[in-house]
Amino acid sequence: MTFVINPVPAAAVPVQGGAAGALFPVHRIYCVGRNYVEHAIEMGHSGREAPFFFMKPADAVLPVAEGTVGAMHYPTLTKSLHHELELVVAIGKGGRDIPAAQALEHVWGYAIGLDMTRRDLQNDAKKQGRPWCISKGFDESAPIGPIRRAEDCSLTPDTKISLLVNGQPRQASTLGKLIWSVAEIIEHLSKAWELQPGDLIYTGTPEGVAAVEVGDTLRASLEGVGTLEVKLIPAA
Repeated sequence: MTFVINPVPAAAVPVQGGAAGALFPVHRIYCVGRNYVEHAIEMGHSGREAPFFFMKPADAVLPVAEGTVGAMHYPTLTKSLHHELELVVAIGKGGRDIPAAQALEHVWGYAIGLDMTRRDLQNDAKKQGRPWCISKGFDESAPIGPIRRAEDCSLTPDTKISLLVNGQPRQASTLGKLIWSVAEIIEHLSKAWELQPGDLIYTGTPEGVAAVEVGDTLRASLEGVGTLEVKLIPAA
């Protein structure tokens, strides 16, 4: 195969607990909107609405190794960058119209991630009925910790997910408060797209989203899966 220009290297995320240097190749990044009750309320909504999705480019991932602090550039065009703490699901086996009862068979592993959002741009887009791409899909907008194999994780409704900003609590919840479970998300998502190995699914954020500034350090944690630590630095 001959390319007319050199292809950009594929996006990838380190794997925790696997062979040294093992990577999970990223195909697509799907995100679920308003999937915790309290967050839906804080965003002006309520009830168990049907799940909806948006996407980020595969190379929006910002992989951060366990025990290290990643550097994220504060993005341009915004004065209101918000954090959104999320469980991330890594798909290992693709499929279409996957029933919820079989959905977890398609999961390779789990990670902790952040859906970073240019909130002011998102609010403007909502008012004008325009797409959210500029507010959600910018460079480095999807920080993620190492992916741990599903068989090495024990996720239950009581599994804790939390975020500290500069050591102070910002977001805290349990996976049992997801409106749509991982299996249900996969079922709904696979009706709209044929899922592929390498897809990542950011499953929604709990309440407590707020703005962060240059110099802030964010530490996310998902019990039994891992941690993710990122420091915001000035734009390049």
